[in-house]
Amino acid sequence: MALTEPTAPFHSVQYALRVLETISRHTGGVSDVQISRETGLPTAHLAPLLMMLRREGYVLQVSEGAYAIGDSLVLLGSGADRQEALRQKLQTALDGLRDTVGAAVYISRYVDGEVQITGVAESPRTPKVNEWVDFRSAAHASAVGKCLLTQLDLNGRRDHLSRHKIARLTSRTITSERVLFSKLDAQPATVPMLDLQEYALGTVCAAVPITAGSAVGCLALSLPVEHAHRLRAAAETLNRKAAPLLLSLSL
Repeated sequence: MALTEPTAPFHSVQYALRVLETISRHTGGVSDVQISRETGLPTAHLAPLLMMLRREGYVLQVSEGAYAIGDSLVLLGSGADRQEALRQKLQTALDGLRDTVGAAVYISRYVDGEVQITGVAESPRTPKVNEWVDFRSAAHASAVGKCLLTQLDLNGRRDHLSRHKIARLTSRTITSERVLFSKLDAQPATVPMLDLQEYALGTVCAAVPITAGSAVGCLALSLPVEHAHRLRAAAETLNRKAAPLLLSLSL
C-alpha cells in the first residue's frame, strides 16, 4: 500500500518539528530507526513525514535510511538571510498549493485588529479575486474574514465589527451580527469556511485556519462560480497539503 502524507496539517507540523529536532542533534546523520525510537513516531507516520521534509529541503538522505539537516533549514536559521529565505519558501509553498488545487491561493493574518492578505499565488489560469471592496472591511462576507473571525473571542469579533460595519455586498451577504456570530460559532474547526458569492458575485471561496504560535491566520482559495462544484474538494486538498507552509511559519 502506498504511503500518504498525514491528513491533519497541525499534527503533521508538530511531528515534523519533533523529527527535525531529533535529526539536528545528530550532526553526522541518524537512521530512521533511531528517529522513530527518539520521537516515538511509528514508521508508518515517520516515512511520509521524512518524504515531505526531503522534498522541502529541510532534510537530506545521506545514505540508505540515514538523514541529516538540509540546506533549507540551515538557511532559515541564518539570521540576516532568514526573512528573504522565509519569503521565498512561503511563496514556493503557495505556488505549489495553487497548482495542486487549480485555484488562486491566499495566506492571511489578523494583525492589529485588521485582516491582512500577506501572500497570494495566482496565474493567468487561476486569477485572484477582484478586491472590489477592501478585504479589511469585508470580514463578515469573505471566507478569509469569516475564518479569521472564528478564531477571535466574542469581544474581539465585536471590536472588529464596531470598526468595520456589516454591509450588504451581494444578495447573499449576511447582514445580521446575530446570525453571523451564530454561524461562526457553529463552524467546526476542521471544516473549511465557505463564501458562496457573499463577497462578490461570480466568485466562490474557501478558507482553512492555520496556527503558527499565537498568530491568527488562514489559507484560502478562490474559484469562478462556474467551478463551484470543485470548491469543497479543493478546500479539503488545501487543508491536507498545508503542512509544508505551516512548517515554514513555525521555524
